[in-house]
Amino acid sequence: MNAPAGTFKERAHKALGDTNLKVALDRTTGNARTKRAAAVAAWPDFDEARKQSAAIKDHALDNFAYYLEQFERNALASGAKIHWARDAKEACAAVIDICRQAKAKTATRSKSMLGEEIGLPHALAEAGIRRVETDLAEHIIQLAGETPSHIIWPAAHRTREDVSRLFQQHHRDHRLLTEVEAMVASARHELRDDFFGADVGISGANYLVAETGAICTITNEGNAELTTTPPRVHIVTAGIEKIVATTEHALQLTRVLVRSATGADLTQYTTFHCGPKREGDRDGPEEFHIVLVDHGRTQMLEEMPEMLRCLRCGACLNHCVVYRKIGGHAYGGAYPGPMGSALTPVFDGLENTRDLPHACTMNGLCKAVCPVDIPLPTLLRDWRAKSFEAGYEPPGVQRALKIWTFVATRPRLYRAALAVALPLLRRLGKDGWISRLPFASAWTEARDFPTPPRQTFLAQIASGEQQ
Repeated sequence: MNAPAGTFKERAHKALGDTNLKVALDRTTGNARTKRAAAVAAWPDFDEARKQSAAIKDHALDNFAYYLEQFERNALASGAKIHWARDAKEACAAVIDICRQAKAKTATRSKSMLGEEIGLPHALAEAGIRRVETDLAEHIIQLAGETPSHIIWPAAHRTREDVSRLFQQHHRDHRLLTEVEAMVASARHELRDDFFGADVGISGANYLVAETGAICTITNEGNAELTTTPPRVHIVTAGIEKIVATTEHALQLTRVLVRSATGADLTQYTTFHCGPKREGDRDGPEEFHIVLVDHGRTQMLEEMPEMLRCLRCGACLNHCVVYRKIGGHAYGGAYPGPMGSALTPVFDGLENTRDLPHACTMNGLCKAVCPVDIPLPTLLRDWRAKSFEAGYEPPGVQRALKIWTFVATRPRLYRAALAVALPLLRRLGKDGWISRLPFASAWTEARDFPTPPRQTFLAQIASGEQQ
């Protein structure tokens, strides 16, 4: 797969000029927002469920070591083999070693953002193991040689017209298909032999259930079950933050996860895997391996534990005004959008990703729709402060912030500056918008700036105009 090239600003600038991307994002995120809103409206107790879900995750994190040890003990008792990985390198090495011991030539893979995070696709390719992505959207981007642009819909940046052309080029059926149903059937036909011919199946996990040692996968296509059941070996790669205390807790989280992700009450497939095939079982893998990955999570437990609640539902992406304009590839890492802007500095270093926390308007929608109430704007604001303190911000930005601080902390000076600025800005506007703004060309090059009101907010309050 080809990783996005250039800096964040360069990628964002390119994305803003891509009209096809705009169409694809509007279709995908617009549909997701509509469905989520309907699902939440139909559940009067959704806000209470959010609070309970956040408490469930916090409980597991507050007792992290205890529940991880309990999970390991119960998973081993079920016949699973546990592999602990401190970082991405160790995680990939563990997977490759299992594949080599199984003499695997082909591995099917169900969608897993952790796999993208640790670079598993590249590791499999370097080891000479043929990787087959079985999720429909992942199949699409594998054919295109791309990385995911959304954590739920990896091909959110692709229109159905794009997919039709890709399938015509790469599938055995070279007809130009126009109906979605026909394209889905073509993908099923293309993948069917690989499902039953793969030596190894690799999946992620939505939850690690401590009381049973089971892992849970949640999908809509059934590809996860075909990935994990027919092959002789099933490998699970999971971040250690996926731990929950009980099956009941996992099901409670699923109720808010699915509504936030797709707007449904339940997914088509919610499957608990507990160990390899037992005597008398009609199907299942002969070997069941679980690779438990830290990769910065222990550090996050100390510095930003709220982020470890994340269920990877994608709601924050669908409602983010920045993501909806530039898509996922502009962010450069495995995780895009608000949650990616909070996570990527942990994995890649703040000095390399300082632009991401700034890709936010601080409107708070991401927190408002998060099913576990992660304070994303606060976390991004903290990253901005750390970047400034560490000296990562460009000299011009540092000077501008110091000037702003000097003015904003002196009320009389601040009011005087506004009294001068408002009339000047209004003179630059036309029909309510400013198309060119001195010292803000990065903004007005791609979009117009709204003309400010005649009075400041404080002045409107004082005059009684604000109700």
